[in-house]
Amino acid sequence: MVDHCQAYEHQHLHALQQTIVDRYNSDSEIQALLLTTAIGGLGLNLTSADTVIFIEHSWNPFTDLQAMDRAHRLGQTKTVMVYRLLAKGTIEEDVMTCQRFKTAMAAAVIGSDGNNEATDLKALAVPQDAQERPKKRTKGLDSILEEMGELWDQAQYDSLGRSYDS
Repeated sequence: MVDHCQAYEHQHLHALQQTIVDRYNSDSEIQALLLTTAIGGLGLNLTSADTVIFIEHSWNPFTDLQAMDRAHRLGQTKTVMVYRLLAKGTIEEDVMTCQRFKTAMAAAVIGSDGNNEATDLKALAVPQDAQERPKKRTKGLDSILEEMGELWDQAQYDSLGRSYDS
């Protein structure tokens, strides 16, 4: 297997990055490209990849999604399978719990229809006369807090073995 893998690490120069990716995409003998999420998550076009296996997990779920997108590129003709290797009772389990929480939090803030409420947030940030402020926002703070309450409770924090009280 080692003869059919290529590794890319931090010490490789940026100029070498495209050479490595081109070789991986064009050489059918190379069956695996080993990358860290930090290296493999940005600026690569890995359309010849059909499998992504995470053995490390970022605390930021969007970092991992960005890394997955390296294989889900324009020109991809294969179905891409994504796997996560996790060991029960390890820090990775906590990281994945945190990722799920952050993803749900982002979805609650952005809204179920996928539309960002940035215009409402901007309107709140800019000082205006009370008469200019909209009478009712489409998704109020109470609604967001209600959804957040369903996502996470103190018992779930406590189950991580750390105290998060202020």
